[in-house]
Amino acid sequence: MTAAPSALQHGGFDSHAHVFGAACPFAPDALYIPHPTQRGTAAEFRAVLESHGLTHALIVGAQPYMHDNRCLLDALAASDGRWKGIALLRPGAGDREFDALADAGVIGIRFNLTTFGDRELTEPGADRLLAQVRERGWFLQIHCEHDELAGALPALRRADVRLMIDHFGRPEVARGLDQPGFAALLELGRSGPHVVKLSGPFRSSRTGYPYCDVDLFIAAAIEAFTLDRCVWGSDWPYVHIDARMDYGPPLHCLRRWLPEAADRRKVLLDTPARLFGFSDTPGVAGN
Repeated sequence: MTAAPSALQHGGFDSHAHVFGAACPFAPDALYIPHPTQRGTAAEFRAVLESHGLTHALIVGAQPYMHDNRCLLDALAASDGRWKGIALLRPGAGDREFDALADAGVIGIRFNLTTFGDRELTEPGADRLLAQVRERGWFLQIHCEHDELAGALPALRRADVRLMIDHFGRPEVARGLDQPGFAALLELGRSGPHVVKLSGPFRSSRTGYPYCDVDLFIAAAIEAFTLDRCVWGSDWPYVHIDARMDYGPPLHCLRRWLPEAADRRKVLLDTPARLFGFSDTPGVAGN
């Protein structure tokens, strides 16, 4: 039997993963604590990337740490410049904190509509926080599901920041492409310069692997955003799921969604390299 080929011969990006540091305590007010089987350190994640032919990553701050970004920053510092980060910040963060995060490799912050509704968009100081994001050209990464994006879209447009939407908006597959939340996602894609993650198909699928019931949504997202604003992410180490998840099956979906090797290369390498600040690094893998 011939071994399955790696994702790329010359490296590539996982654009959505979390890490949990053994020495980093969870926040006292954390809304959930991941089960020990759903945690993973930076060293363990590096091994996973290497085993699948990937070299770079975008690490998303983990909610159990709330607004304590030390675990994220430790991971970025140990990555030899190959990882960038998305931090969790509360209003009131000063320019000095923003500058320190940028120096460490942070390129955006995340709001979680599924957990907090529109609170992060409307709480006192949110306007200034979003202005700081906009002034630095950072991303505002949005986690949402179902119709949450539609409800938040007016406020997000007023913020005038570049958005990056997790897990292609986590639509309800039974409701089709016209459901308000997914329609809002497609509207963002057509209006630019926003970005969508072709990640987490298992969070929307109702049929299980190979998640074919999400294919229409993936195709529509690719058409709206184009390959210049689509990236792929694993969502490792798979918190908040009820069944075992391995890295290979979601990655393998890319071969069905993008049959052409050049298209997969764009989503896994060229587009994230440009969007995340590696565009001056030929081939990326040598970075």
